[in-house]
Amino acid sequence: MKVLLTNDDGIQAKGLNTMRRALLALPGVELAVIAPDSNRSASGRGITTRAPLWVEEIAFGDGTTGFATEGTPVDCVRFAALGLVESSPDLIVSGINHGSNLGDDITYSGTVAAALEGIVLGIPAIAVSQQSVRGEMDFRLGDRFDFERAAAFVARLVEELADVPMPSGTLLNVNCPAGEPRGARASKLGKRIYRDSLHLAEESGGRRRYRIYGESPGYHHEEGTDFAAIADCAISVTPLHFDLTDTAGIDALAGFDLGRLLEPAVSGVD
Repeated sequence: MKVLLTNDDGIQAKGLNTMRRALLALPGVELAVIAPDSNRSASGRGITTRAPLWVEEIAFGDGTTGFATEGTPVDCVRFAALGLVESSPDLIVSGINHGSNLGDDITYSGTVAAALEGIVLGIPAIAVSQQSVRGEMDFRLGDRFDFERAAAFVARLVEELADVPMPSGTLLNVNCPAGEPRGARASKLGKRIYRDSLHLAEESGGRRRYRIYGESPGYHHEEGTDFAAIADCAISVTPLHFDLTDTAGIDALAGFDLGRLLEPAVSGVD
């Protein structure tokens, strides 16, 4: 099995390298590593379209090498699919992210975005994230992480992928709690409560500098969600797909005459 490993924390990140060692230990896995050359957290599905991208082959110190690029996590997946490595991957593993990717946070996550790009290209994918040792329930970067359990779990997942119920066009978003996991469970995405506020940080010469992010977010307490799993110290595995179509919304719009909007508006003034 040809596996591409990428992330959004950068190619030197501890999480990626812990996952790299776990995947290298699997028999039958041919591993390629393509990752950003520095941190690209919260880059979402951003891509680089207006400039060529530098790529550098680097040595990991254990006889293996990978590619570092100034591009985004999605760019890294595109590099693999378009021929930077010898053949297109059979599986994408993105992570291990430094911090959880839960609920609504996944829409900002470069880690999840790389896995989503796999789905766009028809390649199965796993995104994996690790809660920090202090056990925060938000996406802010903790100061200490233990990635070994997450890496071991995902390595087993890769090893048994043929038997895992993973429909075509679906990725698995894995979040691991701090400490020893008390089981693993399938979970749905929870609902985040954001508490961002606008703070003027500096004002000079008619320019203003604001801080708008950073307040500690909360979440809706609901059973069966990824938040609930992490709160119970369990590994959360959430299947995600790329179809954002609101089917009920199509039915509702079908009853509205959209074609008449092509006609000039009728003034209500006599």
